[in-house]
Amino acid sequence: MSERESMPYDVVIVGAGPAGLSAAIRLKQLAAEKEAELSVCVLEKGSEVGAHILSGAVIDPKSLDELLPNWREDGCPLAEVPVTENIHWVLTRKGKFNLPHLWTPPFLHNKGTYTGSLGNLCRWLAGKAEELGVEIFPGFAAAEVLFNEDGSVKGVATGDMGVARDGTHKPDYQPGLELHAKYTFFSEGVRGHLSKELMRIFDLRANCDPQSYGLGIKELWDIDPALHKPGTVIHTQGWPLSESDTNGGGWLYHQANGQVSLGLVTWLNYSNPHVFPFAEMQRWKTHPEIAALLKGGKRVSYGARAISDGGLQSIPKLVFPGGALIGDSAGFLNVPRIKGTHTAMKSGMMAAEAAADAILSQRQSDELTAYPAAFEASWVKKELSIVRNVAPLVKKFGDFMGSGISGLAMWMEYLGLKWPFTMKQHADHETLWRKDMAKKIDYPKPDGVLTFDRLSSVFLSNTNHEEDQPIHLTLKDPDIPVKYDLPLYDEPAQRYCPAGVYEIVGEETGDPKFVINAQNCVHCKTCDIKDPTQNINWVVPEGGGGPNYPNM
Repeated sequence: MSERESMPYDVVIVGAGPAGLSAAIRLKQLAAEKEAELSVCVLEKGSEVGAHILSGAVIDPKSLDELLPNWREDGCPLAEVPVTENIHWVLTRKGKFNLPHLWTPPFLHNKGTYTGSLGNLCRWLAGKAEELGVEIFPGFAAAEVLFNEDGSVKGVATGDMGVARDGTHKPDYQPGLELHAKYTFFSEGVRGHLSKELMRIFDLRANCDPQSYGLGIKELWDIDPALHKPGTVIHTQGWPLSESDTNGGGWLYHQANGQVSLGLVTWLNYSNPHVFPFAEMQRWKTHPEIAALLKGGKRVSYGARAISDGGLQSIPKLVFPGGALIGDSAGFLNVPRIKGTHTAMKSGMMAAEAAADAILSQRQSDELTAYPAAFEASWVKKELSIVRNVAPLVKKFGDFMGSGISGLAMWMEYLGLKWPFTMKQHADHETLWRKDMAKKIDYPKPDGVLTFDRLSSVFLSNTNHEEDQPIHLTLKDPDIPVKYDLPLYDEPAQRYCPAGVYEIVGEETGDPKFVINAQNCVHCKTCDIKDPTQNINWVVPEGGGGPNYPNM
């Protein structure tokens, strides 16, 4: 007999991101239209809604217009800054040239979009959900999938609170709570640990490519008011990633209150184990064009998260007995647009419509087949289909030639000339070369004014974990980092982690040890993705732990 209490709901949603909150709102809207009741619960591992949300962000309001048509007049913070200017820079070491708009299809021009904080948008959506009767529990991490006797998903259990690092129960110990549901939606974001397990159990990736990822590292800056142009959106490609044959790109978004959101995405398919994404982002800021914008400014926030770059061919089967994957748990990002909020929201809405119909019409079945059917007929599928070959082309042919070919591919697809094939995606953890085959990279030391180190950056993310708890970055084999990864790859976890969680100590004395500073973890999931032997398994820490982003 479990010591955990249980609570029944019609639908339980794991994750209060844009997909999960949109699903919750849509469920309640549909119930109200039929003058019926649907009980809906949303679990959020962050200390509050938005605490773990990070995006650039330029947002296409298409799904928001469908979900809450009056959002512009209803106090939504996203309405503050419409995009007024769209610029694309191709950077060289000291210079740049602008990519003309005529070279890119209209859907890349950001017409009708808005720039702002995705975290604040989620906070606003959470308020709308609660007004409709949705129960939202922040600070409660879904730690375990529960199953019925027939193998279908029954719900989830939250993690126990008050467990010491050695596994014993502290005086404030509280067992987790079971939440049972007719359907459970997993909206955990990129590389969700429960979603990953469900994909394995139900073989949801049997007919799709591996998911591929990028690591986005972001800072918010207060800049000189004379340089601030609200609504100006700049994307960059080329330097510095081009020097290490690495793909990705940067952004500079002029947002409200004199702030600029800026950052760099490094695609995690890179081969050189010496690549250091955090240092690449700091170096990117030293480019004359970017440094000039930041001169006299002040960095006020920092964060990082992985993004799903696989696109259409990497989307797994979306449903399984008792539940569904929505949002970034499945991976709906439009890579060349660098936008996934609108597609994530729509995925949650489509899943909600399928579940509401099944429950309210009392036609509940094992799988919500109406959800993937709706996706197949949706504008989301069409949008992702047009750009499906962009990322693979850039990965195959390099940043400049690949961008040119992918630009041609997008124009052809946009004009209805469909390419007769879809290129494959490959797993990012399989791409690393041995350290002796790759060129070492000399990264400049931070100056503390324009460029910074990881520890001072993590401080700005307000990251906090209860120290006396089990380490949530688990190793399948504790010997692999020193005995395998270190001699072959110079242990790349030391560099790909943007928070300084992993380090090798004692190497200079001939007694190397792999150290995990779990308290630093900003929950970006890069280690779970890029570790070459897939030895690192990210699981949820105690609820409420992690970053506390104020407006990222």
